[in-house]
Amino acid sequence: MKIIIWALSGIGDALMFTPALNLLRKKYPDAIIDVVVMYKGSYDIFKDNVNINNLYHFDFLKEGIWKSLKFIYHIANKYDVSINVYPSNRVEYNIINLMTLAKQRLAVKYLREDFINFGFFNNKRILEDDKKHNVVENIDLLAEHLNIPKDYSILLEFYTNNDAKNIAQQFIDKIGKDNLIIGMHPGCNTLKNHDKRRWDVENFGLLAKKIIEEFESKILLFGGPEEKYLREKILEIVNSENCVSVENVDLSTSYEIIKNCDYFVTNDSSLMHVASAAKVFVFPIIGPTNLNYIHPWQTEYMPITLNLECSPCFYYSPKPLTCNRLDKKFKCIKDLTVDFAFNIIKEIIEKRGKRCQR
Repeated sequence: MKIIIWALSGIGDALMFTPALNLLRKKYPDAIIDVVVMYKGSYDIFKDNVNINNLYHFDFLKEGIWKSLKFIYHIANKYDVSINVYPSNRVEYNIINLMTLAKQRLAVKYLREDFINFGFFNNKRILEDDKKHNVVENIDLLAEHLNIPKDYSILLEFYTNNDAKNIAQQFIDKIGKDNLIIGMHPGCNTLKNHDKRRWDVENFGLLAKKIIEEFESKILLFGGPEEKYLREKILEIVNSENCVSVENVDLSTSYEIIKNCDYFVTNDSSLMHVASAAKVFVFPIIGPTNLNYIHPWQTEYMPITLNLECSPCFYYSPKPLTCNRLDKKFKCIKDLTVDFAFNIIKEIIEKRGKRCQR
């Protein structure tokens, strides 16, 4: 059997598919399993994964329609099964799945805007369930149509190489491990207005300052090159040698550094899932997102959220993120104060102890 997996929708989504990939390989040990990704971070997640045969990195957004069609043409008719990783509720992804000409084209049937996005191009589907985590949705899709076992105990899997491990160890040796280490990610995806999910960067800075003063901890700031300005703003606010920006490392090395953190404070972002894979205690700052979909998987966590009556309001669709509140747009994230977040974090640290027990 030859299987191709389209993990195009995002870095965190790619990582949340890895438990299903693990089960798929166990079920079909002799199958050819290839993966196509669009983002460099997704490539980092899969590049050392032992469960795949070939990994292709192709940026459909940058390459344009003709080069994209040529890429798909070379894949067409080569696979028995083609899988759209959940979530991927876009017309382009469904067209790509159809163009593979695979006999079995797996994808989730979305509750919102499925028909207008040509979801019917996929002939092996299960109905989306808003109560399910992304990991569960992917496993259930493959269980229904490829007979993998429904084993929800599988962890997120992020394989890395010795180079990433060595660079991370050098970084940790330099900053020391005598103090509590708390990672922070002040960014998140900006496509489709998703930056509206971000907690204000000044709040991250003030929170980091309070944590350092209370616990004499080290704060490590993570994120991609495009988020450097966020980290610089926090460094300016904190003004302490105990606050360090993690720069010039790829996602694999970030993962290895995060494994040394005791706690991780983050927006709803790909690094929230990377921290989950590292089995770190996560404090996800949640505004409009459906926590059922994306809560940290198989690791301890405590959401920092106001739980407003209108939440959650973000579900998977191609539409940009919007807010329908009349009194204050995105109140769920804008009214979440530094003191509110700090008190939750302080209570957990005092209850569990400063150092991680992993």
